[in-house]
Amino acid sequence: MTIRRLRSSPHSGARRRGVLWTAALSALAATALHPSLAGAGTTAGATVQVYLTTTDDAGGRHVVKGLEQQDPVAFTPGTGRITVDAGQRYQAFAGGGASFTDTAAWLMNSSGALSQATRDDTMRKLFDPREGIGLDFIRNPIGASDLARNGYTFDDMPAGQTDESLAHFSIDHDLADVLPLTRQARQLNPDTKVMASPWTAPAWMKDNDSLDQGWLQAKYYAAYAQYFVRYLQAYRAGGVPVDYVSVQNEPTCCSGYPSMQWNGSGLAYFTKTDLLPALQEAGLSTKVLALDWNWNRYDEYAADTVGDAAVRSHPNFGGMAWHGYEGDVGEQTTLHDRYPDIGVFDTEHSGGTWVGNQQHDDMHNLIDYTRNWGSSWVKWSLAVDQDMGPHDGGCGTCTGLITVHHGDDRSGQVDYTVEYYTMGHLTKFVKPGAHRIASTADSSVLNVAWQNPDGSTALIAYNDTGSPQTADIGVAGEHFTYDLPAGASATFTWGGTAGVTDGARDGAPAKAGAAAPVTAAYQRNERRA
Repeated sequence: MTIRRLRSSPHSGARRRGVLWTAALSALAATALHPSLAGAGTTAGATVQVYLTTTDDAGGRHVVKGLEQQDPVAFTPGTGRITVDAGQRYQAFAGGGASFTDTAAWLMNSSGALSQATRDDTMRKLFDPREGIGLDFIRNPIGASDLARNGYTFDDMPAGQTDESLAHFSIDHDLADVLPLTRQARQLNPDTKVMASPWTAPAWMKDNDSLDQGWLQAKYYAAYAQYFVRYLQAYRAGGVPVDYVSVQNEPTCCSGYPSMQWNGSGLAYFTKTDLLPALQEAGLSTKVLALDWNWNRYDEYAADTVGDAAVRSHPNFGGMAWHGYEGDVGEQTTLHDRYPDIGVFDTEHSGGTWVGNQQHDDMHNLIDYTRNWGSSWVKWSLAVDQDMGPHDGGCGTCTGLITVHHGDDRSGQVDYTVEYYTMGHLTKFVKPGAHRIASTADSSVLNVAWQNPDGSTALIAYNDTGSPQTADIGVAGEHFTYDLPAGASATFTWGGTAGVTDGARDGAPAKAGAAAPVTAAYQRNERRA
């Protein structure tokens, strides 16, 4: 904001000048304290930066332009079809990202596929806010998942033996790959949030003494709560404080890989009676998120937990974690309206060969989740190899933000998939602490708008048609237009210090490598119920 020199009559006295200057300085202070006031009504002639992603195949996977910076456009007087209004503010942004699964972390670190120089370059392109796309939300499995080389927990015992005191607890497995890469990510982007989710308790705690399915025995509830505490303390000691945990990834789903049976009453009892008190007594600030599964599973697996006022008011309770594989995203708004004080997080939705058009799917997710109060957008595995592995059971059709070639004729090379670029449309330009602001819903140009803490605005848009569409964006009596190619994704930024993102042209790879073909239908019983 520029303070203009205030003109007064030659007969005006010092008192008059003092009052005017005091008013001007007060206005400046108000703008500094409330960045949403910056730029209000001052868009005329302002420059709008434009970043574009396009694909040229039916599957929306072969990237032609990946977050490519376009010629800027300017505001001119007029009204737009899509109106952005910073006066209406909604949820704060927590972050976007993916998971350091055992598969991803091993491929990127100790598999031998990547040289140190390539690994460091890849990490910068993933997490650095200037040189890369600035991922800032990591969700790591607590133990093995459906994308791991083998089954394991952090307190495995020989069959028939138990360890209720957790004397054998160790995160040694994660010290090789998962923890050091997560720590490096946080060094590259200190705003990064970390979440952790278990797929199963140790086998000896379960009624079938197996990592696959089985029920956690009630007599081990207290020990399992301490298992969480030990994990969180070990990660904190390793330089990675964990912000959020869920009690269980996708309760009861699925056989053939590490998993565990629960019912709603058991989850509620364990959360209230064991886990929340254990975290509080250990002095941990980590927040517990309920459900960590699909929108249509709330009544069955989360209603008992979230419906308890004592749980909702507990200092270690953080809200809801949703997966987007099944149900209606409007459930997020329904729950927000019922319990407006609890957080709403979208914590998993994998890309995969079952997706008909990956760019289309991603952009709908990005926009629909956040328009329904989601404060995060988290994909599944950060990386898989060229064969969508390695894995032991579980998902053989999942894709990642990157493909790490290992053992083929391109071994050591990294492809940046369309999911990297679609995620970058959010994380590169929307910073933690940003607030979603109002923007007109449009069936042709889907969109969502955010205002960053520095006062800059980011509007993310997607042409959801098969023909070019003009995005006509209005702000406070000014507007700009931009012709979006069919199926194109765009982020428009203006105001504040939005120019700091200009490095996107150099920070992101020019285009993705070879995209995975659509080779198989989505097998619901294999991947996500």
